[in-house]
Amino acid sequence: MSLDSAEASKKFACPSCGGEAHWNAGKKALVCSYCGTEAPGDLDEGSGEIRENDLVSALRNLGDEARGWKSDRVSVKCQSCEAISAFSAETSAKQCEFCGSTQILPYEQRKAPISPESLLPFDVTESRVREDMRRWYGSRWFAPNKLKKGAMTDTVKGVYIPYWTFDAQSHADWTAQSGYYYYVTESYRDSEGKSRTRQVRKIRWRNSSGDLDHFFDDELVPGTKGVESKLLVAVEPFPTDKLVPYDPGYLSGWLVEQYQIDLIAAAQHSQDRMIGKLKTMCAGQVPGDTHRFLKVQSRFWDQTFKHILVPIWLLTYTYGQNSFQVVVNGVTGEISGRYPKSFWKIFFLVISILLVVGLIVLVSQS
Repeated sequence: MSLDSAEASKKFACPSCGGEAHWNAGKKALVCSYCGTEAPGDLDEGSGEIRENDLVSALRNLGDEARGWKSDRVSVKCQSCEAISAFSAETSAKQCEFCGSTQILPYEQRKAPISPESLLPFDVTESRVREDMRRWYGSRWFAPNKLKKGAMTDTVKGVYIPYWTFDAQSHADWTAQSGYYYYVTESYRDSEGKSRTRQVRKIRWRNSSGDLDHFFDDELVPGTKGVESKLLVAVEPFPTDKLVPYDPGYLSGWLVEQYQIDLIAAAQHSQDRMIGKLKTMCAGQVPGDTHRFLKVQSRFWDQTFKHILVPIWLLTYTYGQNSFQVVVNGVTGEISGRYPKSFWKIFFLVISILLVVGLIVLVSQS
């Protein structure tokens, strides 16, 4: 154990019984999991600085001082979903918390991961999550009744997952053809051979161009492979204005996922998204009623990034032969998830619709 790890272990020890104190979302404090004593952990909330790191410099070279968890953690990698989980040395992992697979192996890396500089502490308590999940399952009409009654909320886990945030100044120049609608009167003959007139819409095309400046602030890119991306998008945003400086005390007692989407890949993904957003903004500037042949040239500068951890409550379960995830934003409480569909509920719904349609047809023909 390194000196930093030893200091961290001592820092999060219960002053009464010596057990490990865990961060409690409800009490906003370190609480002993054995005797319930609130430990006076000296967390750095509000006292540190949340820095934006220069992206270009980091991509060229990032020193060892910016790496590691600053506490004693052991990593394992799931051979099924490839998620890398980092947990305290006192904890033993028997299965993957993300997919439930038992195929997990110790993970030794050649270089320590980039240290998170800030995080969002858990704000939503486990008791609230369980109640919200039961209501969520209860509102899923197509879910099997057996699942809705059980809901399996006793297996919900709190997890910190990795995210990257990116800032950038940008400028875009655009050209396009603007289309302006006008109408002409045309004569035609209907099906009975009678002469009639109608208004036909035409488009007059004109060249147009313009430019815009935009600042991207905290564009979020997840670094996780353990949580389904569509579920994460559904529970976003994570309020980055509530970030606090990283302190390993916030992770005490919680599972942490190590990023699998590295800085290079995340930066590229972020820039692709920024380019797409700039194109949408440029399209909104094109005058006229419609447009075509939009071309956008973008450039970026003053690009910065942060590696952050965000809290989620995660429920992973198997129903039949399939596995499902339910994700809850640990700050806002927003819920998204997958669940099995009852064949019989869908079957009887379809039969009911067909009966109603058939009844309407019979009434209309009588």
